[in-house]
Amino acid sequence: MAVYRRLFIWVEGTDDKRFIDYIIKPLLQELYDFIEVREYARLKDSKLQNFVKSIKAMGADYWLLADINTAPCIDARKRKIIDKFKTVDPDCIIVVIKEIESWYLAGIDNKAAQSLKIKSFRNTDELDKEKFFALIPTNFDSKVDFLNELLKHFSLEAGMEKNQSFKYFIDRLKN
Repeated sequence: MAVYRRLFIWVEGTDDKRFIDYIIKPLLQELYDFIEVREYARLKDSKLQNFVKSIKAMGADYWLLADINTAPCIDARKRKIIDKFKTVDPDCIIVVIKEIESWYLAGIDNKAAQSLKIKSFRNTDELDKEKFFALIPTNFDSKVDFLNELLKHFSLEAGMEKNQSFKYFIDRLKN
């Protein structure tokens, strides 16, 4: 009898969901029969806790992605998440450094950066929202338009080379 494999990926907001849907979900299609990406930022803590209990009870896999925010290190950020969402397993938490926008830009190689008329980065680990917003060329109507264009040009190899937390996540997905 074949095993029905399910994966739930919890993300903070819509930009994170867009990235996971476009870049990560296709990488996992062969491993899972069902993949759902959900936002948790606006959920009550107890609601997410109950979702995680249900996911565990059905034997499904899950990941919870969170920006490092002001935490001094990954372990501190994980502890804060576990304090808030009691049922989350620390091994299922992926900390994005610094913020999801750094992952979007990490995947832009030199050729794509030239095409988009933006600065090319060797490393995006320290890139935050403020620096990201300053990079958006004026020919884009909105942040969302720019993010969508970055996804169209995204290179997995470049992303893994330019951002350590993204590389860590991809490596975890492979195991």
